[in-house]
Amino acid sequence: MSMVITVVVTRHRGDLLAKSLGVLAAQTRVPDHLVVVDNGPDDPAAHVVADCPIPSTYLPSLRNLGGAGGFALGILHALALGADWVWLADDDGCPADVRVLQTLLEEAGRRNLAVISPVVVNIDDPQRLAFPLRRGLTWKRHRSELGTDFLPGIASFFNGALFSADALDVVGVPDYRLFVRGDEVELHRRVVRSGLRFGTTLRAAYAHPDGSAEFKPMLGGRFHAQDPADDVKRYYTYRNRGYLLSQPGMRRIGMLEVLRFGLYFLGTKRDPRAFRQWLTLLRQGRAERFYRY
Repeated sequence: MSMVITVVVTRHRGDLLAKSLGVLAAQTRVPDHLVVVDNGPDDPAAHVVADCPIPSTYLPSLRNLGGAGGFALGILHALALGADWVWLADDDGCPADVRVLQTLLEEAGRRNLAVISPVVVNIDDPQRLAFPLRRGLTWKRHRSELGTDFLPGIASFFNGALFSADALDVVGVPDYRLFVRGDEVELHRRVVRSGLRFGTTLRAAYAHPDGSAEFKPMLGGRFHAQDPADDVKRYYTYRNRGYLLSQPGMRRIGMLEVLRFGLYFLGTKRDPRAFRQWLTLLRQGRAERFYRY
């Protein structure tokens, strides 16, 4: 039987981590091993990991590696332990039921997939998506709008996605330089360019707090712009986006981004200063100046 190792990255959220690990341990197909990377050892989660019945490795980091570095460290450790499949999860979400891992393995085998993701739903309202999903020019916010049992070429990697070890050989691990925000999109870019088969199954769900508030509508909701309220999130979101838009596979949408965010900041939000900040951070990312906030 294939070895499945779950990798969870956490920081200062012991209560949420305990809930997540509880659901992982209750899976009908229990993971063979658990790797927890703790980016906040000043408020350690070692006792939470010790209470989990799954055989575990606890990796505290004295430097905050962010989500990108945390997942990179955890994935490499899982591969070093001999994982055939690596299941990725953040600490603020959890599988929506006890059959998620079993379903992912079944779907990956049936469809010959290298990577498979569950649909990510709102933890408080499972019929809504935790993050709006764009299909063409329209945005889907409800699970029922997706309209099929499988979405090829779409995945949310850090919220319950299952990677084969062979896929990780091809695409590598998240880019530590990005720290947070955009690291998942950059990994998605690599998976797309690799030609590997991947997608999202609607037969399995991963519950996550609502993340749609950052996506601000404009032109009657036909377009959206990501506008985090927090200065730190805004810094990493826009800086890393600049880097992403300079990479192969994403360059063609660069000018469209300038038009879209220009319309949002100048036409909808009426904040020229915010648009200038957006442009500055975009240029910083394009120049690969990955300084911490």
